[in-house]
Amino acid sequence: MTITLPNLPNKSKIFWLPLGLITVICAGVQAQSVQQAETPFRKINSVAGQYNEPFSVVKNVVKVVRPAVVHIEAKKPQSQTLSSGENKQSSYIEEAGSGIVLRHGQRDFVVTNYHVIENSSASDIRIEADGKWFLPTRIVHDRETDLSVLFVDRDDLVPAQIGDSATVDIGDFVVAIGSPFGLSHSVSYGIVSAMGRRDLELGPQGVRFQNFIQTDAAINPGNSGGPLINLQGQVIGINTAIASNSGGSDGIGFSIPMNMVTRIVADLIEYGEVKRGFLGVSLDARFTPRKAISMGLERTHGARVSAITPNSPADQADLQIGDIVLEFNGRKVSNDSHLVTEVSLTPIGTQIELKVFRKGGIKKVQVQVGDRTSLNVSS
Repeated sequence: MTITLPNLPNKSKIFWLPLGLITVICAGVQAQSVQQAETPFRKINSVAGQYNEPFSVVKNVVKVVRPAVVHIEAKKPQSQTLSSGENKQSSYIEEAGSGIVLRHGQRDFVVTNYHVIENSSASDIRIEADGKWFLPTRIVHDRETDLSVLFVDRDDLVPAQIGDSATVDIGDFVVAIGSPFGLSHSVSYGIVSAMGRRDLELGPQGVRFQNFIQTDAAINPGNSGGPLINLQGQVIGINTAIASNSGGSDGIGFSIPMNMVTRIVADLIEYGEVKRGFLGVSLDARFTPRKAISMGLERTHGARVSAITPNSPADQADLQIGDIVLEFNGRKVSNDSHLVTEVSLTPIGTQIELKVFRKGGIKKVQVQVGDRTSLNVSS
């Protein structure tokens, strides 16, 4: 039997070695190889510990919050236009989204975006938590903030811890959990990219009251209704929308701040509707930074009063047409939509200080926020 080894010189001699000797030689070579390899692996392991330490925080956050995140599937009726021009309901489409368990009083509720379950009845909605499926018993919505509360008859849910979204700052590390493309409990992370995003065109009906947190954490269709979480394991926002050219995550996602969510959810649970505050003013939507500068303002922000409702809180507080509201309760007012949102979220009966620009000077005005219920006003 001839044995040929490749690439050996023609005059090389071939020696047969006993099997035991071959084993010893191979073991020696292997040991030497392992010994040589240990050095770089030891270096990698020592460095990896340093890099893994920050991510261990993320892992712990996910473990704590994940049980409070639910997967939602909704059947939505679709209508078909007949040749006569009439609409006839003919079919359903199924969509998936996310939700978060929140505790109010002694009961747990599921909160999600309105657009996740839009036009669905309670019997058309399925909720999954910890592998268990169940139906809501009742649904209440607030279309103007794109929030819905699902009443559930469960005592085995895990509520999330709520954070103060007023303390969130640009650059904060955040984690998102949801069901992108139906893949439940998927996790992504990023930072807070911006605060106070408003005037976004969202859906055919839009969202009237906006004050979004912007994040670059990957948010895709199906993440809607899921939580945006800080490193303390607290929910600071409800993921709602993305800006995208591809239909997927382009690194620009928007979340409803949790302070707004808890205010809306409390009213929906207690009253079945949101009781919004108002001042009784109409605002000039055409008030631009150029106009602000031309009127003598150094900073190009504020909302200009164009009309006042008789006997309203604004009328009683002696606000005047032409006043430019610069601050509301110590917070700078960016524009008219910002002021509308701030007023609407303020509890009825609260005494508020306004800082207004009037005839070249600054004036402070005290006003008590009223109830918007039966009045058609801007703010």
